[in-house]
Amino acid sequence: MPRYAVDRVFERRLSALVNSGEPEILQGGRKGVEKESLRVTPDGRIAQTPHPPALGSALTNEHITTDYSEALMELVTPTFTTSWELLQYLLDLHQFVYRHLGDELLWATSMPCAIDDEASIPIAQYGSSNVGLMKMVYRRGLGLRYGRIMQAISGVHFNYSFPARFWEAYADVCRSRDRGQGFVSARYFDLLRNYRRYGWIVLYLFGVSPVVDRSFLAGRDDVTLQDYGTSSAYEPYATSLRMSDIGYRNRNQAGLTVSVNSLEEYVRDLTRAIMTPHPPYEALGVKVGGEYQQLNANILQIENEYYSFIRPKRVARPGERPTKALQRAGVEYVEVRALDVSAFDPVGVNQNKLRFLEAFLALCLFRDSPPIGESEQALLDENHLLVARRGREPGLQLWRDGRSVPMVEWARELLDQMVGVCEVLDEGDPVRPYGQALAAQAAKLDDVRLTPSARLMAELESTGESFRELALRMSATHKAYFLDLYAPNPARLEELAAEAEESHLRQRAIEAADTMSFEEYVARYFAD
Repeated sequence: MPRYAVDRVFERRLSALVNSGEPEILQGGRKGVEKESLRVTPDGRIAQTPHPPALGSALTNEHITTDYSEALMELVTPTFTTSWELLQYLLDLHQFVYRHLGDELLWATSMPCAIDDEASIPIAQYGSSNVGLMKMVYRRGLGLRYGRIMQAISGVHFNYSFPARFWEAYADVCRSRDRGQGFVSARYFDLLRNYRRYGWIVLYLFGVSPVVDRSFLAGRDDVTLQDYGTSSAYEPYATSLRMSDIGYRNRNQAGLTVSVNSLEEYVRDLTRAIMTPHPPYEALGVKVGGEYQQLNANILQIENEYYSFIRPKRVARPGERPTKALQRAGVEYVEVRALDVSAFDPVGVNQNKLRFLEAFLALCLFRDSPPIGESEQALLDENHLLVARRGREPGLQLWRDGRSVPMVEWARELLDQMVGVCEVLDEGDPVRPYGQALAAQAAKLDDVRLTPSARLMAELESTGESFRELALRMSATHKAYFLDLYAPNPARLEELAAEAEESHLRQRAIEAADTMSFEEYVARYFAD
């Protein structure tokens, strides 16, 4: 692979780590996945049934919960140091879930099934406790602000933290006197800035939502997609419409800028958005007819409403806001939110993808990462949008350092630099799984037909199916895979069943312990 530019900072840092006397220093980072899927009926409509009780309480079950909708299931793995263990757990979760779904299916793609109307997307319910009501009202507010249809999109989130022992060596590499949490948080923000610069490559390599069911566009006169048959719409060169302006990158948040130049600026900007009234939302009302329609009328109800490709995270204490957790103890890990659910993988993701992302996050950490100004941020946003909507377009140009450059050449440069990172991650493993994962992605730069978005369109063309027909077929195929093809792990199934039962007890205990009104609870949450 040819070299197109030299990042001296990156090369010095990687060389210093390689020569540190600990060649396996990058190995053992903790990895976890959150995978969302719509529950649908056998004919491909959103399920109107409640979250299955046998799967536990959506409020308190750590591994099986719901996202926006009662029908939008979210499966959450613990963290593991190897991707194969993570995927095995995710597979076990799917097997357990499918034993309690009856004739329902988990939708196999990010973009939703055929949608009758907004009312056909039931908002998730979490019981009568104050914390449960707050989660429900927040979702009601999302529907009010952005429409429920957009909230029916699903995705895969990849959570990652570098090994604890790595940070001491990296402090030496950076010649830093600070070796505590302040150093770790600052370096994670280096990573966040560079993910904003280079994260478009994730959409090209892994985006698999170039087409939607036409019902998804109901009432969206601002959207220009081409017809694909009678019931589907597409963008000819799109990679991820989910991550475009018709998906999460919606115009409602277009004017909201949150800095990742430092932890302080990030918390400042999010806090300001949570505390600043927004006249259009004020016009909708907070309490209407004595019932909460949204948590408040501010630019953001809470931090999680701000959609970004990647987030700095810290496990919060009960009732603690995410920004307060970050202020209290710094960044613990990052959450990559740009992955589409893959129709080609029964669990929605695969090891090659996770290994590539792990190496890519190290690249973002090691590369020089100056602060991002407003003008640069606008161009970075445009790059992501260009790749989401037109990523497979021959000769596509992106903005880099104020000039236009070929996307493919820039992508080759990034993957070229990742070779050394993958060698460190592969140290001691003769199979070289990270190098293989990288080679699989490099092949997509040489042949665009290998990209998941191109594969999906080719599948549609070869079968003559509509988007909804293909997704329904793949959903049924995945269900059969989990129910018929693999022997279950009985110990894991028993463990998940016990967790489900205990989660119901925890929800009842939370509800019994409530002593204040919901209004007071909300006021205290934001006051703290």
